[in-house]
Amino acid sequence: MYNAFFGFRENPFNLSPDPAFLYRSSCHEEALANLIYGVQSRKGFVVLTGEVGTGKTTMLECLRDYLQEQYAEFAFIFNSRINTEQFFEMIAYDLDLRCSHKSKTEVLFALNHLLVQQANEGRTTALIVDEAHNLEWDVLEEIRLLGNLENPRLGKLLQIILAGQPELDRKLDAPNLRQLKQRVVLRYTLPPFQLRDSVEYMNTRLAKAGMSSQTVFPVHLMEDIHKRAQGIPRVINAICDNLLLTAFAREQKVCDGEMLDEVCADMRLEWPGHRLRTRSTPREDFGETFSSSPREQY
Repeated sequence: MYNAFFGFRENPFNLSPDPAFLYRSSCHEEALANLIYGVQSRKGFVVLTGEVGTGKTTMLECLRDYLQEQYAEFAFIFNSRINTEQFFEMIAYDLDLRCSHKSKTEVLFALNHLLVQQANEGRTTALIVDEAHNLEWDVLEEIRLLGNLENPRLGKLLQIILAGQPELDRKLDAPNLRQLKQRVVLRYTLPPFQLRDSVEYMNTRLAKAGMSSQTVFPVHLMEDIHKRAQGIPRVINAICDNLLLTAFAREQKVCDGEMLDEVCADMRLEWPGHRLRTRSTPREDFGETFSSSPREQY
């Protein structure tokens, strides 16, 4: 709606993960390096965790792009609210296994055949699970058992990447999953942005959308956006998108603090040091017309 008004080629703050708009902060670079290294080196299990909106899915999209460039086979499970039967069906579908997708036994035989074939050709195969904190215990146990698929000469045949919220870390620390926890070779937690990263993130997205020298967000406003979003990229996107829409509606080319207050109130945002507005008391509404206690009124 506002792209033409500001001169953007596309929406700079789309909420959908888009590797083309990836801002490579040092933390995101390290996270992606861990994912790629884990797959390349056949480490078996890699775990990526982080708060909601920190960019985990974007990292996985970048990993998918890398695997496609390497002509590597991979299965991507994006909906983790599944049982064991559905889990194997999704693997069979994504890897295009020539077998009955309804039979766990046939899926395992076909999967093992594919893994050995890929490894003999010098390629690896990956299983990527997003929102892994939602996985049921029995599905996590099946994933652990898949990690046993290995060859003395070829090493780990299936590279497994689990990504999820901090609840995944707590789940892996449970006593009944200690065997899975011991198999995790690489583990990285994606933190929120620092102030510098937030400012560069906003400038980078605006530049990629067509505004190389942005003037729509003053520096002090970007600092306030960072504070209110608490460094979470997804929340930054939502705030900035709403700010641009508000500025467009008011036919203003520069956003200001009043717009930010309005947007944050509409989004019901809370941040450290912020107190929600409460309904005013009669004393606040009418000055000294009413005393603070019934006794004083009389």
